[in-house]
Amino acid sequence: MKHSRRSFLKTSGALASGLALGSIPFLKSCAPAGEEYNPFGVQLYTLRHVIGDDPEGVISQVADFGYKQIESYEGQLGIFWGMGNTAFKSFLDDLGLTMVSTHANVFQDYERKVEQLAEIGVPYIVCPWIGPQESIDAYKEMAENFNRFGEIANNAGVKFAYHNHAYTFEELEGEIPQEVLMDETDSNLVEYQMDIYWVVAGQHDPIDWVRRYPNRFTSCHIKDLATVDGETESVTLGTGTIDFPTVLAEAKENGMQYLLVEQEAYTGTNPLDAVRDNAEYMRSLEVIRRG
Repeated sequence: MKHSRRSFLKTSGALASGLALGSIPFLKSCAPAGEEYNPFGVQLYTLRHVIGDDPEGVISQVADFGYKQIESYEGQLGIFWGMGNTAFKSFLDDLGLTMVSTHANVFQDYERKVEQLAEIGVPYIVCPWIGPQESIDAYKEMAENFNRFGEIANNAGVKFAYHNHAYTFEELEGEIPQEVLMDETDSNLVEYQMDIYWVVAGQHDPIDWVRRYPNRFTSCHIKDLATVDGETESVTLGTGTIDFPTVLAEAKENGMQYLLVEQEAYTGTNPLDAVRDNAEYMRSLEVIRRG
Protein backbone atom coordinates (compact mmCIF):
# COMPACT_ATOMS: atom_id res chain seq x y z
CA MET A 1 0.00 0.00 0.00
CA LYS A 2 2.97 2.31 -0.31
CA HIS A 3 3.02 5.32 -2.58
CA SER A 4 5.36 8.12 -3.51
CA ARG A 5 6.15 11.25 -1.53
CA ARG A 6 4.41 13.26 -4.28
CA SER A 7 1.23 11.27 -3.66
CA PHE A 8 1.46 11.96 0.05
CA LEU A 9 1.86 15.69 -0.51
CA LYS A 10 -1.12 15.81 -2.88
CA THR A 11 -3.27 13.91 -0.40
CA SER A 12 -2.18 16.08 2.50
CA GLY A 13 -2.94 19.22 0.50
CA ALA A 14 -6.44 18.10 -0.30
CA LEU A 15 -7.15 17.30 3.32
CA ALA A 16 -5.67 20.56 4.57
CA SER A 17 -7.95 22.50 2.23
CA GLY A 18 -10.97 21.28 4.17
CA LEU A 19 -12.27 18.85 1.59
CA ALA A 20 -12.27 15.79 3.81
CA LEU A 21 -14.53 15.28 6.80
CA GLY A 22 -16.28 18.58 6.42
CA SER A 23 -17.75 17.50 3.10
CA ILE A 24 -19.08 14.12 4.24
CA PRO A 25 -22.66 15.18 5.05
CA PHE A 26 -23.07 16.80 1.64
CA LEU A 27 -21.90 13.94 -0.57
CA LYS A 28 -24.75 12.47 -2.56
CA SER A 29 -25.39 8.85 -3.34
CA CYS A 30 -24.26 7.92 -6.84
CA ALA A 31 -26.06 4.57 -7.00
CA PRO A 32 -28.76 4.82 -9.71
CA ALA A 33 -32.17 3.74 -8.43
CA GLY A 34 -33.64 0.59 -9.91
CA GLU A 35 -30.45 -0.64 -11.57
CA GLU A 36 -28.84 -3.95 -10.67
CA TYR A 37 -25.13 -4.68 -10.81
CA ASN A 38 -22.85 -7.50 -9.87
CA PRO A 39 -21.40 -6.62 -6.46
CA PHE A 40 -18.05 -4.91 -6.13
CA GLY A 41 -16.21 -3.61 -3.09
CA VAL A 42 -13.72 -1.16 -1.71
CA GLN A 43 -10.62 -1.58 0.45
CA LEU A 44 -11.22 0.76 3.40
CA TYR A 45 -7.55 1.75 3.38
CA THR A 46 -8.59 4.07 0.56
CA LEU A 47 -10.40 6.09 3.24
CA ARG A 48 -7.69 5.92 5.90
CA HIS A 49 -7.41 9.73 6.19
CA VAL A 50 -11.07 10.19 7.09
CA ILE A 51 -12.47 6.94 8.47
CA GLY A 52 -10.85 7.03 11.91
CA ASP A 53 -12.90 9.98 13.20
CA ASP A 54 -16.25 8.56 12.08
CA PRO A 55 -16.14 4.92 10.93
CA GLU A 56 -19.92 4.50 10.91
CA GLY A 57 -20.53 7.69 8.94
CA VAL A 58 -17.82 7.00 6.38
CA ILE A 59 -18.83 3.37 5.81
CA SER A 60 -22.46 4.49 5.47
CA GLN A 61 -21.33 6.76 2.64
CA VAL A 62 -19.63 3.78 1.01
CA ALA A 63 -22.95 1.95 0.98
CA ASP A 64 -24.71 5.02 -0.44
CA PHE A 65 -22.24 5.09 -3.33
CA GLY A 66 -23.37 1.63 -4.43
CA TYR A 67 -20.66 -0.63 -3.03
CA LYS A 68 -21.93 -3.94 -1.71
CA GLN A 69 -18.69 -5.31 -0.31
CA ILE A 70 -15.88 -4.03 1.88
CA GLU A 71 -12.39 -5.18 2.68
CA SER A 72 -11.18 -3.98 6.04
CA TYR A 73 -7.64 -3.49 7.31
CA GLU A 74 -5.95 -3.47 10.68
CA GLY A 75 -5.80 0.16 11.74
CA GLN A 76 -5.68 1.81 15.15
CA LEU A 77 -9.30 0.84 15.82
CA GLY A 78 -8.71 -2.74 14.72
CA ILE A 79 -10.22 -4.79 11.95
CA PHE A 80 -13.75 -4.16 13.24
CA TRP A 81 -13.38 -0.39 13.81
CA GLY A 82 -13.86 -0.50 17.56
CA MET A 83 -17.22 -2.27 17.34
CA GLY A 84 -16.21 -5.89 17.89
CA ASN A 85 -16.78 -8.51 15.24
CA THR A 86 -20.46 -9.30 15.81
CA ALA A 87 -21.51 -5.66 16.26
CA PHE A 88 -19.58 -4.71 13.13
CA LYS A 89 -21.33 -7.42 11.13
CA SER A 90 -24.73 -6.20 12.36
CA PHE A 91 -23.82 -2.65 11.37
CA LEU A 92 -22.80 -3.79 7.88
CA ASP A 93 -25.92 -5.96 7.53
CA ASP A 94 -28.09 -2.93 8.21
CA LEU A 95 -26.31 -1.09 5.38
CA GLY A 96 -26.55 -3.99 2.93
CA LEU A 97 -22.77 -4.43 3.00
CA THR A 98 -20.77 -7.65 3.22
CA MET A 99 -17.25 -7.89 4.63
CA VAL A 100 -15.50 -10.25 2.22
CA SER A 101 -11.98 -9.99 3.59
CA THR A 102 -9.55 -8.03 5.69
CA HIS A 103 -5.89 -7.17 5.53
CA ALA A 104 -4.21 -8.09 8.78
CA ASN A 105 -0.87 -8.63 10.43
CA VAL A 106 -0.84 -12.41 10.08
CA PHE A 107 2.43 -12.69 11.99
CA GLN A 108 0.82 -11.62 15.25
CA ASP A 109 -2.18 -13.12 17.07
CA TYR A 110 -3.19 -14.85 13.83
CA GLU A 111 -5.40 -17.62 15.20
CA ARG A 112 -7.55 -15.21 17.23
CA LYS A 113 -8.11 -13.03 14.18
CA VAL A 114 -9.07 -16.05 12.10
CA GLU A 115 -11.53 -17.19 14.77
CA GLN A 116 -13.15 -13.75 14.92
CA LEU A 117 -13.56 -13.68 11.14
CA ALA A 118 -14.93 -17.21 11.08
CA GLU A 119 -17.48 -16.33 13.75
CA ILE A 120 -19.11 -13.76 11.46
CA GLY A 121 -18.60 -15.57 8.17
CA VAL A 122 -15.87 -13.44 6.58
CA PRO A 123 -14.37 -15.55 3.75
CA TYR A 124 -10.77 -14.27 3.64
CA ILE A 125 -7.88 -13.05 5.73
CA VAL A 126 -5.17 -11.41 3.61
CA CYS A 127 -1.49 -10.86 4.28
CA PRO A 128 -0.84 -7.39 2.82
CA TRP A 129 2.93 -7.10 3.18
CA ILE A 130 6.02 -9.24 3.72
CA GLY A 131 8.61 -6.78 2.42
CA PRO A 132 11.33 -7.59 -0.12
CA GLN A 133 13.16 -10.75 0.94
CA GLU A 134 16.93 -11.04 0.65
CA SER A 135 17.02 -14.34 -1.24
CA ILE A 136 14.91 -16.84 -3.13
CA ASP A 137 15.37 -19.24 -0.24
CA ALA A 138 13.76 -16.63 2.02
CA TYR A 139 10.76 -16.50 -0.32
CA LYS A 140 10.54 -20.31 -0.16
CA GLU A 141 10.52 -20.10 3.63
CA MET A 142 7.76 -17.51 3.39
CA ALA A 143 5.79 -19.89 1.17
CA GLU A 144 6.04 -22.49 3.94
CA ASN A 145 4.61 -19.92 6.35
CA PHE A 146 1.79 -19.22 3.92
CA ASN A 147 0.93 -22.92 3.74
CA ARG A 148 0.79 -23.02 7.53
CA PHE A 149 -1.40 -19.91 7.66
CA GLY A 150 -3.65 -21.43 5.02
CA GLU A 151 -4.08 -24.66 6.95
CA ILE A 152 -5.03 -22.80 10.12
CA ALA A 153 -7.51 -20.65 8.22
CA ASN A 154 -9.04 -23.60 6.36
CA ASN A 155 -9.55 -25.50 9.59
CA ALA A 156 -11.61 -22.56 10.86
CA GLY A 157 -13.61 -22.18 7.64
CA VAL A 158 -11.70 -19.12 6.41
CA LYS A 159 -9.29 -18.78 3.46
CA PHE A 160 -5.82 -17.24 3.46
CA ALA A 161 -4.49 -15.04 0.66
CA TYR A 162 -1.43 -12.92 -0.04
CA HIS A 163 -1.57 -9.44 -1.57
CA ASN A 164 1.28 -8.57 -3.92
CA HIS A 165 3.34 -5.44 -4.36
CA ALA A 166 5.80 -4.68 -7.14
CA TYR A 167 8.82 -6.17 -5.37
CA THR A 168 7.71 -9.77 -5.89
CA PHE A 169 7.78 -9.18 -9.64
CA GLU A 170 11.38 -7.98 -9.66
CA GLU A 171 13.92 -10.62 -10.63
CA LEU A 172 16.04 -12.00 -7.80
CA GLU A 173 18.78 -14.59 -8.30
CA GLY A 174 17.45 -15.28 -11.77
CA GLU A 175 13.91 -15.99 -10.58
CA ILE A 176 10.67 -14.05 -10.09
CA PRO A 177 9.69 -14.18 -6.41
CA GLN A 178 5.96 -14.13 -7.20
CA GLU A 179 6.40 -17.33 -9.20
CA VAL A 180 8.28 -18.91 -6.31
CA LEU A 181 5.54 -18.02 -3.84
CA MET A 182 2.83 -19.40 -6.10
CA ASP A 183 4.69 -22.56 -7.10
CA GLU A 184 5.77 -23.35 -3.54
CA THR A 185 2.32 -22.95 -1.96
CA ASP A 186 -0.51 -25.47 -1.94
CA SER A 187 -3.37 -24.24 -4.12
CA ASN A 188 -5.81 -25.77 -1.62
CA LEU A 189 -4.37 -23.66 1.18
CA VAL A 190 -3.15 -20.38 -0.30
CA GLU A 191 -4.86 -17.99 -2.69
CA TYR A 192 -3.66 -14.66 -4.02
CA GLN A 193 -5.04 -11.15 -4.17
CA MET A 194 -3.73 -9.40 -7.26
CA ASP A 195 -3.05 -5.72 -6.87
CA ILE A 196 -3.28 -4.90 -10.56
CA TYR A 197 -1.54 -1.56 -10.12
CA TRP A 198 1.54 -3.17 -8.58
CA VAL A 199 1.72 -5.88 -11.23
CA VAL A 200 1.79 -3.20 -13.92
CA ALA A 201 4.22 -1.06 -11.91
CA GLY A 202 6.45 -4.14 -11.72
CA GLN A 203 6.51 -4.23 -15.54
CA HIS A 204 4.35 -7.36 -15.83
CA ASP A 205 1.07 -8.13 -17.58
CA PRO A 206 -1.78 -9.04 -15.20
CA ILE A 207 -3.56 -10.96 -17.96
CA ASP A 208 -0.53 -13.19 -18.41
CA TRP A 209 -0.51 -13.98 -14.69
CA VAL A 210 -4.20 -14.89 -14.37
CA ARG A 211 -3.86 -17.14 -17.41
CA ARG A 212 -0.75 -18.85 -16.09
CA TYR A 213 -2.25 -19.37 -12.65
CA PRO A 214 -6.00 -19.89 -13.15
CA ASN A 215 -8.11 -19.90 -9.99
CA ARG A 216 -5.19 -18.77 -7.81
CA PHE A 217 -5.95 -15.02 -8.01
CA THR A 218 -9.41 -14.97 -6.44
CA SER A 219 -9.62 -11.29 -5.52
CA CYS A 220 -8.02 -8.13 -6.80
CA HIS A 221 -7.36 -4.49 -6.04
CA ILE A 222 -8.53 -2.27 -8.85
CA LYS A 223 -6.29 0.77 -8.74
CA ASP A 224 -5.36 2.88 -11.76
CA LEU A 225 -1.85 4.02 -12.61
CA ALA A 226 -0.49 7.18 -14.16
CA THR A 227 3.13 8.22 -14.62
CA VAL A 228 3.96 11.77 -13.51
CA ASP A 229 7.52 13.08 -13.88
CA GLY A 230 8.77 9.52 -14.08
CA GLU A 231 6.99 8.33 -10.93
CA THR A 232 3.95 6.09 -10.76
CA GLU A 233 0.85 7.55 -9.13
CA SER A 234 -2.39 5.97 -7.94
CA VAL A 235 -5.22 7.87 -9.63
CA THR A 236 -9.00 7.74 -9.97
CA LEU A 237 -10.21 4.84 -12.08
CA GLY A 238 -10.47 5.64 -15.77
CA THR A 239 -7.95 8.49 -15.61
CA GLY A 240 -4.86 6.30 -15.78
CA THR A 241 -3.39 3.82 -18.22
CA ILE A 242 -4.65 0.38 -17.15
CA ASP A 243 -7.17 -1.30 -19.47
CA PHE A 244 -9.51 -2.55 -16.77
CA PRO A 245 -12.35 -3.70 -19.07
CA THR A 246 -9.98 -6.17 -20.72
CA VAL A 247 -8.02 -7.14 -17.60
CA LEU A 248 -11.07 -7.75 -15.41
CA ALA A 249 -12.94 -9.71 -18.05
CA GLU A 250 -9.96 -12.04 -18.41
CA ALA A 251 -9.52 -12.24 -14.66
CA LYS A 252 -13.14 -13.25 -14.15
CA GLU A 253 -12.70 -15.98 -16.76
CA ASN A 254 -9.79 -17.32 -14.71
CA GLY A 255 -11.37 -17.44 -11.29
CA MET A 256 -11.42 -13.87 -9.98
CA GLN A 257 -14.32 -13.60 -7.54
CA TYR A 258 -13.96 -10.32 -5.64
CA LEU A 259 -13.35 -6.96 -7.33
CA LEU A 260 -12.15 -4.40 -4.78
CA VAL A 261 -11.45 -0.75 -5.52
CA GLU A 262 -8.44 0.87 -3.90
CA GLN A 263 -6.87 4.29 -4.35
CA GLU A 264 -3.85 5.59 -2.50
CA ALA A 265 -3.55 9.23 -3.59
CA TYR A 266 -5.98 11.96 -4.60
CA THR A 267 -5.25 14.83 -6.97
CA GLY A 268 -7.72 17.69 -6.78
CA THR A 269 -10.25 15.65 -4.82
CA ASN A 270 -10.68 13.96 -1.45
CA PRO A 271 -10.96 10.28 -0.48
CA LEU A 272 -14.76 10.11 -0.35
CA ASP A 273 -15.13 11.90 -3.68
CA ALA A 274 -12.62 9.45 -5.15
CA VAL A 275 -14.53 6.46 -3.76
CA ARG A 276 -17.75 7.85 -5.24
CA ASP A 277 -16.15 8.47 -8.66
CA ASN A 278 -14.57 5.02 -8.64
CA ALA A 279 -17.99 3.46 -8.01
CA GLU A 280 -19.36 5.25 -11.05
CA TYR A 281 -16.50 3.91 -13.14
CA MET A 282 -17.03 0.37 -11.87
CA ARG A 283 -20.69 0.42 -12.91
CA SER A 284 -19.63 1.33 -16.45
CA LEU A 285 -17.78 -1.98 -16.84
CA GLU A 286 -19.33 -4.92 -18.64
CA VAL A 287 -18.17 -7.35 -15.93
CA ILE A 288 -20.24 -5.37 -13.40
CA ARG A 289 -23.42 -4.91 -15.40
CA ARG A 290 -26.02 -7.62 -14.96
CA GLY A 291 -27.96 -9.16 -17.80
